[in-house]
Amino acid sequence: MKALVMEAVGRPMEVKEMPQPTLRPDGAIVRVEGSGICRSDWHLWQGDWTWLGFAQRLPTVLGHEFAGVVEEVGKEVKTLKPGTRVVVPLSQGCGVCEDCRDGHSNLCSKSLTGGGYARYARLNRADINAVPLPDSVGFEEAASMGCRYVTAYHGIMDQGQVKADESVVVYGCGGVGLSAIQIAAAVGARVIAVDLDDRKLELAKRVGAADAVNGRKTDPVKAVMDLTHGGANVSVDALGIAATCRNAVASLRKRGRHVQIGLTTQGEKGDVALPVDQIVFKEIRLTGSLAIQSHRYPAMLDMVERGRLAPRQLITETIPIEKAFSVIEKMSNFENVGISVINQF
Repeated sequence: MKALVMEAVGRPMEVKEMPQPTLRPDGAIVRVEGSGICRSDWHLWQGDWTWLGFAQRLPTVLGHEFAGVVEEVGKEVKTLKPGTRVVVPLSQGCGVCEDCRDGHSNLCSKSLTGGGYARYARLNRADINAVPLPDSVGFEEAASMGCRYVTAYHGIMDQGQVKADESVVVYGCGGVGLSAIQIAAAVGARVIAVDLDDRKLELAKRVGAADAVNGRKTDPVKAVMDLTHGGANVSVDALGIAATCRNAVASLRKRGRHVQIGLTTQGEKGDVALPVDQIVFKEIRLTGSLAIQSHRYPAMLDMVERGRLAPRQLITETIPIEKAFSVIEKMSNFENVGISVINQF
C-alpha cells in the first residue's frame, strides 16, 4: 500500500510502498477514504514534546485524523462488522485503566493512534473505540473532524462550558481555532477571532466569528477589551506559543475561563510565563483540554447531521497523498489556511 513515511526528525517524508498493518485480535483494519493533515504531526516531525518524555519511534506512518470502511476485524471483536463506515478516534482508550473507567479515555496513557497517512490503518480495541459514521456525513468531512474539530468540541462544550450569552475570544485561526469558532458560534456565543493573517480571519468570519482582530495591526488584548466592554467570558489559545497564551489570559474579564488547547513548540518547551497576580485578583480559571472521549462523538455527529455544525466549511483543499508532505512543510511558516484532507491514495 502507499504510505507517507517519516524516517527522521526534520527530514522530508516520502511516499513509499509499505506492508499493510497487521490485524490484532481485538482490533480492526480500516480502508482509509479520508485523512486530515494536522499540525500535531508537524510537531512530531519537528521532534517536539521530548520535554514531556515523548520519543517517536522511527520509521513511522503518522496521521491521526482518518475515516473509512472497516475491512477486517479481529477474532475477539464482538460488535464491529466489516463494511461499517467509521471515523477513527484520535484517542483510542484501553477501556480498563482508571481514566477510561472514569469516562476520560482521552487521557488514557495506553492510547494508540496514527497510521492514517496510508491506504490502510489500524483501529485498536475496536469494540471500545469504533465510532460508526452516519451515512449523511462524508469521509472527507469526517476526516476533517478527526483531531482538530473534536478537540475544539471538547474544549468549547466540555472544558470551557461555553453558553449562549457569553463572549469567546479565540487566539489562532488554524484548524483548531476555526473549529472552536464555529462550535462556539453554534451554541450562540459571540466569538472574536484573533490571528496575524487576514486570509485566516476572513475564513473565521465565514464560519461564525462576529469580530476579527489582526494582532499584527493592533493590540489584540485592548481590542478584545473594547469589543467586550471589559473582557471575554472565555478565552481559547488554539496555537500554543507564549504570546497567544499570555494574550488569551489577559483578554479575560473577572471570573473568566481560559481553555488551553494549543501545545507548545521548541521555543517554549512547555513553559509559558503567565500573569499570576491577575489570575488571582480576577479569579480566572485555567483549564487544559486534550482530544475527546469516544463516547462524546455521537453528540457532536448529531449536531452535524442536524446542520448545527458544518465541518466541511473548514476544508480548503483535498489532495492526493503525494502532496501531503508539502502541506506539513508549510506549517513551519503558518502558511496554511483551513484544513487539508487526503482523499486520493
